[in-house]
Amino acid sequence: MLYIPIIVSVISLIFAYFLIRQVNSSASGSGPMIEISSAVRQGAVAFLKRQYLTAGIVSSVIFIVLWSFLGFKTGLGFLVGAFASGVAGFIGMMVSTKANLKVAEAAKSGLKPAFDLSFKGGAVTGFLVVGLGLLSVSVFYFLTQDLKSLVALGLGGSLISVFARLGGGIFTKAADVGADLVGKIEKGIPEDDPRNPAVIADQVGDNVGDCAGMAADLFETYVVSLISGMVLAGLLFPNLIQAVLLPLMLGSLAILASIIASFFVRLPRQATSLKIMPTLYKGLIITGVLSAIGFYPLISKVAPLLEIPIFKLYLPVLIGLAISAAMFLITEYFTSKKYRPVRSIAESSQSGHGPNLITGLAVGMKSTLLPVLLICLGILISFALAGMYGLSLTLVSMISLTGLIIALDSYGPITDNAAGIVEMSGQPEEVRKNTDALDSVGNTTKAVTKGYAIASAGLAALVLFAAFTQELLDFGRKVQFSLEDPRVLVGLFLGGVIAYYFVALAMEAVGKAAMKVVDEVRRQFKEIPGLMEGQNKPDYSKCVDIVTKASLKAMILPALLPIASPILVGFILGPEALGGLLIGSIVVGIFLAISMTSGGGAWDNAKKYIEEGNFGGKGSFAHQAAVTGDTVGDPYKDTAGPAINPMIKVLNIVALLIVSFLV
Repeated sequence: MLYIPIIVSVISLIFAYFLIRQVNSSASGSGPMIEISSAVRQGAVAFLKRQYLTAGIVSSVIFIVLWSFLGFKTGLGFLVGAFASGVAGFIGMMVSTKANLKVAEAAKSGLKPAFDLSFKGGAVTGFLVVGLGLLSVSVFYFLTQDLKSLVALGLGGSLISVFARLGGGIFTKAADVGADLVGKIEKGIPEDDPRNPAVIADQVGDNVGDCAGMAADLFETYVVSLISGMVLAGLLFPNLIQAVLLPLMLGSLAILASIIASFFVRLPRQATSLKIMPTLYKGLIITGVLSAIGFYPLISKVAPLLEIPIFKLYLPVLIGLAISAAMFLITEYFTSKKYRPVRSIAESSQSGHGPNLITGLAVGMKSTLLPVLLICLGILISFALAGMYGLSLTLVSMISLTGLIIALDSYGPITDNAAGIVEMSGQPEEVRKNTDALDSVGNTTKAVTKGYAIASAGLAALVLFAAFTQELLDFGRKVQFSLEDPRVLVGLFLGGVIAYYFVALAMEAVGKAAMKVVDEVRRQFKEIPGLMEGQNKPDYSKCVDIVTKASLKAMILPALLPIASPILVGFILGPEALGGLLIGSIVVGIFLAISMTSGGGAWDNAKKYIEEGNFGGKGSFAHQAAVTGDTVGDPYKDTAGPAINPMIKVLNIVALLIVSFLV
């Protein structure tokens, strides 16, 4: 039975390899386009190397600690998870930095070839992530048969994800904010104008933040979700290997469904931009339908062994798929230019910067209601049907769509970079229309995939918390997490404040780095003769170097915070306080993550809605206010908000690993 996930993961990697070959075989464009793409690629590779070096040093220390206290297998599991996460992010980013140039060239031939190539480029990362994730978990468990060590594998993936989300997020948003504040507001030049010294750093940031960062984020969500389901099954049904392996089997089937569905993501030849989003959604719908059909025979084989009616295990799986679909629709409503929330922000911009910020904050806060109600409903129904094991199956079902989800997310930065290359190289207006149409949809896909990632991260953390409490029970420590216990209350408050402080550190880092970029851009416009007139080129490398150093320095403290916090609270205040900390961080973290990502996405698209000619268009007073809102929204949606996902899971994984020392 365990051979099947290994075989399927290899199939996923082979499929990714063929997609890479298709992307590489397409045309690469002309001289200026190659020059711009090469600069972006070099900057992205240089940053990732330095980021991974930093993460590698921290990982080596943690490996030694885990080996010393929990054994070599546990330490090895951590290294496997960290390495696989890093590889998935790096290869995905390398392909993306090639694909952006090729998409820009394909846009000369029309919307369809450009779309097909951008989706294939994104799909490479998607199938690499799920293939490497399933392979690392299944092979490691096959060799060790040790669930405790498997938890450490999840920690490795989560740690790299925190570094990738924080480092990449700080890089991309510091560059973006710096470029916008001077370029758009002070100088009144377009977003991707080659005269702006920060424009290449902005392009680099799209790749290291949204490609490598999201790949690492969803890799660890995928891996941790599989592991949490397996660990919980091992605790609840210790003598039934079928229950432990069911999450791997469900994941395997979903990968095959995703591969089949990817062949249906094709834009009609004469299609307009309005067909792009429905075409992408078609792939997700087909994956969900095929998975739902295929899950039933798997469930029907395992349910009798657990002495649970089939429908009580199958319905939680369907609920997981339904939550995923609903999260997409809800997030799109709050972040798409087609709907009232985004347009209300754009409308308020006519009254100035303050009303734009007030309305944007309100939209972000309101966006939490429906997702939280949805998650609560899913928890209640799944738990009523099959307890915590049912909830774990809901989670596994949700993450079964990960391959195509990442494809949609990576599609965004690829098309964004392609539009930038077209703009900077001075391509004809028709080519710009094609890349702008792709980029507009990419902004929405990046937003909706973040909503999906947050919901799955929240459920994954809850399943890990359940495993934590069950582990305490197995060690003979029955802990009552009662609100009458002051230790639990203290833990709840500490968990909430950790989430807030983590976010504050991330936002502060973006602000400080952005100020340095602003100063440098202003300096170059002042000191380089003829720069504004286009007679001389700016020094792009200087801005890249500034945000690289700033982001790498700033990511260390917040990355270590979720590792140190549970250890200190657990050993000083006990498991009761630690349990409270975990719950507090999950609840507060989910609210922060949803409000920040949805609010930030709404601010971004409100600006783009005005740039399309509404409420005065580019250069108007409303546009200036919208740029200010987007400046706040950028670190919200691309740095602080997404980084909460791995943060809350690291807290729970570390707590699970130290249980034996607390009883």
